[in-house]
Amino acid sequence: MAFEKTVGFVGLGGMGSGLVKNMLLKGVSVQVLDLDAEKVKLAESRGAKVAASVSDMAKSCDVLAFCIGRAEDVQKLTIDAESGCLANMRPGQVILDHTTTSPDHVDLMSAACAKAGIRYCEAPMTRTPMHADQGCVNVLYGGDSDLLEDLRPLFDTYAENIFHVGPSGHAIRLKLIHNFIAFANVASFCEGFALAAKEGLDMTKVIDIISAAGGKSGMMDLYGRKTLERDFTPHMALEWAEKDVGYYVRWLEKAGLPGFLAGSVHQTYALASIMGHGSEGCTAVIKAYEKLSGVEAAFPKNS
Repeated sequence: MAFEKTVGFVGLGGMGSGLVKNMLLKGVSVQVLDLDAEKVKLAESRGAKVAASVSDMAKSCDVLAFCIGRAEDVQKLTIDAESGCLANMRPGQVILDHTTTSPDHVDLMSAACAKAGIRYCEAPMTRTPMHADQGCVNVLYGGDSDLLEDLRPLFDTYAENIFHVGPSGHAIRLKLIHNFIAFANVASFCEGFALAAKEGLDMTKVIDIISAAGGKSGMMDLYGRKTLERDFTPHMALEWAEKDVGYYVRWLEKAGLPGFLAGSVHQTYALASIMGHGSEGCTAVIKAYEKLSGVEAAFPKNS
């Protein structure tokens, strides 16, 4: 079933660009905005219309979607008293939040939208920009079934799996748990790789042995060999890993649970970011260890 409503999409980064591409391929009417003029130009070449502002989008689009950096960015563009567009929206319109944010953000947005008669949809995603480009991300939806069914034809244009995980607020909670586990895994294998390199182990054997036993993981499969090939392409930038784990740490503290591991993982990414690696891929966290050890973790030159 085709999605016949107009979508305003803010954020053409690694994930957003792919989502918009696939919406357009499936015939969805899309307006776009991004700070990167080249990304806007690419979306326009694919058939998107370029909006003048978020407020203009809010007046003309049925669904206003966000896939941007941080919770604070979404709030500034939507519910902020000075700059937010919520006042320009009509009851019944939808704010679709694909941004990885926090439980506090979802609660705040839900309340503000409900007060204005706007339907708020929290729908963080998993998988990578490659999956977004291919139209096969996972959408985690939290909220009532009626809104999900209204948006399902839209999600079907770019998602392989749509998980209804519970009421509003449950999707972002599950996304943060997922991301913490994923990025903790990256931090752990980068620490192990750095120690192996410092001790002179054969890095080819290191990853072969780990990948053949319990240390194997999805993140290892995605990024393990690339790390040792010194490929730090920012499919998932380190600064966003730091941000997501930071949200998780604050949520854990608010829930009254100890966060010894979470705090260590967050500080590991924070250190690597301070050292200038924030715009690189998340496995560039290994460079913080290498700075201390003085040894680069890489495959042998002749491998």
